[in-house]
Amino acid sequence: MRVLVVNAGSSSLKLRVLGATGDVTAGADLPAPRGTADATAIKDAVESFGRVDAAGHRIVHGGTLYTSPVLVDAHVRRRLEMLIDLAPLHQPKSLAALDAVQSAYPDLPAVACFDTAFHATIPAAAATFALPVEWRTRWALRRYGFHGLSHAYASRRAAELLGRDAAGTGLRVVTCHLGAGASLAAVHGGRSVDTTMGFTPLDGLVMATRSGSVDPGLVLWLEEHAGMPPAELAATLEYRSGLHGLAGTADMREVLSRAAAGDSRAELAREVYLHRLCGSVAAMAAAMNGLDVLVFTGGVGENSAEIRERAMERLGFLGVAPDPGGNSGGTGDRDIGRPDAPVRSLVISAREDIEIARQVRATLGS
Repeated sequence: MRVLVVNAGSSSLKLRVLGATGDVTAGADLPAPRGTADATAIKDAVESFGRVDAAGHRIVHGGTLYTSPVLVDAHVRRRLEMLIDLAPLHQPKSLAALDAVQSAYPDLPAVACFDTAFHATIPAAAATFALPVEWRTRWALRRYGFHGLSHAYASRRAAELLGRDAAGTGLRVVTCHLGAGASLAAVHGGRSVDTTMGFTPLDGLVMATRSGSVDPGLVLWLEEHAGMPPAELAATLEYRSGLHGLAGTADMREVLSRAAAGDSRAELAREVYLHRLCGSVAAMAAAMNGLDVLVFTGGVGENSAEIRERAMERLGFLGVAPDPGGNSGGTGDRDIGRPDAPVRSLVISAREDIEIARQVRATLGS
């Protein structure tokens, strides 16, 4: 089965065709200003790819309605529309891409694959906010978690690289998806048991432009005492915070370069980023009563040897130890830890496309 993987970003639409072995046989990145790609451009691109048998769509939010991939029909499409309020910045782009592909190819089976679904297994103690029960039930307030497609693939690939059956051996993995958006997952026996993002993708780690966790009282104070409108608060926390807010740039490469040159803002940004990252890795390990494997993935996780080494050195108390040569050299999926370290440390390329194609085949029974 040749699967068309559709991944809608903030300004582009990524199309990839994956064969049965997970190899990418064709692809295109189409401009999608305001999150919408041209249906004619999509049709032209897909026609150039040759035969495709099904489409897999990355959908950011499944809410409590969808905790596994689902074949899209008119009923499912209406229910996905109902979830826009839970992810107003991301869900409309995913649905616009779904509609555009279905408009161009109405007979092509479409499977929705959710970033939240992998975290549906986290236990109540990790998922529940300490809020009144009437709030939690009326508005489905809980920790949903995101980047689930990436965490699912990275944890499964880690077990494969180590020759382990993750579910059968109860392998304890912390996957670090470090990109423009960043989150961790505690994956025990192949199941997510905790994660750093919460009700929204703003929670958790320091990110490129997102704040990560802040005291809710601080947000209330800004609204009440500084008179800051909710729309300005939301835009600032989403687009003008994180590394950008700390150092004036959202590019980790520039942060590290400037920090090495003695720039105090960049040094602070690096240290705040690492402080939150390492503390959160420890929390994820605590959720599993230990750690067997630490995985780095995503743009920063795969490409910044400095961030990996600094983080691993601070996590030595967990049994993590970097191998300087292995960490600074090599490409692709690899072991970057010291051979005698109790905890294995890996770099794994982010391949949400492989995970989506796998879920499409499982859903369609192929």
